[in-house]
Amino acid sequence: MATENVRKRIWGWYFFDWASQPYATLLVTFIFAPYMKELLNDGAQAQTAWGFGVGLAGIVIAVLAPVLGAMADTSGNRRTWIWVFSVMYVLGASGLWFANPESFNLVFVMTSFAVGMIGMEFATIFTNSMLPDLGERDDVGRISGNGWAFGYVGGLIALVIVLALFADNAITGKTFLGLDPAFGLDANTREGTRFVGPLTAIWYAVFMIPFFAFVRDPKPVRAPNGAISAALKDLGRTLRGLPKHPSLAAYLASSMLYRDALNGMYVFGGIYAAGVLDWSVQQTGVFGLLAIISGAIFAWFGGRLDVRFGPKPVIIMSIIVLLVASVLTVTISRSSVMLVPVPEGSTLPDKAFMFVGVLIGAAGGVLQSASRTMLARQANPARMTEAFGLYALAGKATSFLAPMLIAAATLMTGSQQIGVTPLIVLFIAGLFLIGFVEKDGDPASWSNAS
Repeated sequence: MATENVRKRIWGWYFFDWASQPYATLLVTFIFAPYMKELLNDGAQAQTAWGFGVGLAGIVIAVLAPVLGAMADTSGNRRTWIWVFSVMYVLGASGLWFANPESFNLVFVMTSFAVGMIGMEFATIFTNSMLPDLGERDDVGRISGNGWAFGYVGGLIALVIVLALFADNAITGKTFLGLDPAFGLDANTREGTRFVGPLTAIWYAVFMIPFFAFVRDPKPVRAPNGAISAALKDLGRTLRGLPKHPSLAAYLASSMLYRDALNGMYVFGGIYAAGVLDWSVQQTGVFGLLAIISGAIFAWFGGRLDVRFGPKPVIIMSIIVLLVASVLTVTISRSSVMLVPVPEGSTLPDKAFMFVGVLIGAAGGVLQSASRTMLARQANPARMTEAFGLYALAGKATSFLAPMLIAAATLMTGSQQIGVTPLIVLFIAGLFLIGFVEKDGDPASWSNAS
């Protein structure tokens, strides 16, 4: 019976990845982001607006993430926080329905997107912090990899549903299968494409049921007196004490940079393809299918590599692949591939960028899975949720650093291609800093800590 309960708990935990993945897949990257380019009708303008909007949401995430993590460690009530942020996820995603081309309000739409994104990221902090409770140390890498793979499959199925039944072409009004949008949605006002927001909300609400049914906190759910002040005090002590834990400090800095770059790829991939290669929402969706399939396969495979070799070499390998992909991205345009001119009307740029999508999906899935396993090795076991809050502070600097850099570069140059070059610098810096990280952390520093 005990084994069966553990299995249910693990599967319930997997369902958070399944439920939440469509926000990243459908809204951040492959459907709604390129739709924004269609609404604004200018690639550079859309990339700039998208970058500043996502960046402002990221500031909120970066400031509050470690505080919330510390509070959850003190109270032990992670499920309640996940409920709260799930409501934000659902409301924010639902608000994207109002991105009507006939009455488009950029501020309202980006605010809705930001609310949902903040909810998703904060809920992820608390679910990630449950990872060490799901199995023995040697099993954590496999469980993490399986979770990412399961989430990618969920995102893949959601994307297929949207492309086949809902996302309407701006010219023909038909879906990828040549059908009218389902449920009588009006293609003239892009209701099929706009429905991606409510669909993402419904998907999350339905598939979070197994999570809340089977996943329980191992700690007491009632917060002791003074929990908030104690949490903030402990957080301050942790931040001040980071220099005493050089491996953790180096890892947080490295992950901040390489995850900045990776999330920059995710956030801007769809808008970049729509603006530079003039892809439709449906073409970007196919790009997403390839990226997700490769991500699911390699996230599963990466979990096995993690168990065999440890997360550090897996992270290094993934960063190198993504660095190559970022260089290729900058050198692909409608008129050239790797700066070599191509004939007008050539499909080579499209094929080359599809290949880039496969690289990003494969290496990105592996990197994210191995990264949270690495944190579980680096952090103080007694303060794991707080550690994931710090991890969010480092990684969710992505939520404003990379988008703001790309938005600023795009605004200054008027070029989407030049605008994404900060990604290359971030990957190189992250790769350099990972060299200072001990593969198993520094457990002695925690046992000796005051």
